[in-house]
Amino acid sequence: MMTWVRYTLPAAAITSIASPSYAMQYLSIDEAQKQAFPSATHFTEVQAGRVWKAEAGGRIAGFFIFDRVVGKHLYIDYAVALTPGGAVHSVEILQYRESYGGEIRSPSWLAQFVGKTSGSALKINGDIRNIAGATLSSTHVTEGVKRVLAAYGNRLR
Repeated sequence: MMTWVRYTLPAAAITSIASPSYAMQYLSIDEAQKQAFPSATHFTEVQAGRVWKAEAGGRIAGFFIFDRVVGKHLYIDYAVALTPGGAVHSVEILQYRESYGGEIRSPSWLAQFVGKTSGSALKINGDIRNIAGATLSSTHVTEGVKRVLAAYGNRLR
């Protein structure tokens, strides 16, 4: 057997086994929908795999939008729940794949989005505070929420 294979193969096997996995699935779409609109009795898909209308007692409770942005290198799956009037009801991180920066899932950081509308600035170090060590993730999620508001905030009523 060639010398390099004898040393490389075991090292590669050990490295692949020892490599930690950083992807964290926090909530499924169904779980996030129920968390955002606990009184909803029905979710109707408005746009396949992306937008749902939440209904409670025959009335629209709001809208649930699934989206994905790139953190630093990998995708962040998140959801924005909108009120019937188009304001942010809540934002939730569904899956985070980066090795660091998961602090964007902090309830206090996500709460900054509540009440924002398509007319809000939504700018890091402006109306949304940055998270040291998660600058790209917090910037990209903020930009994503702004994009969701621009696309759906006034159109879903």
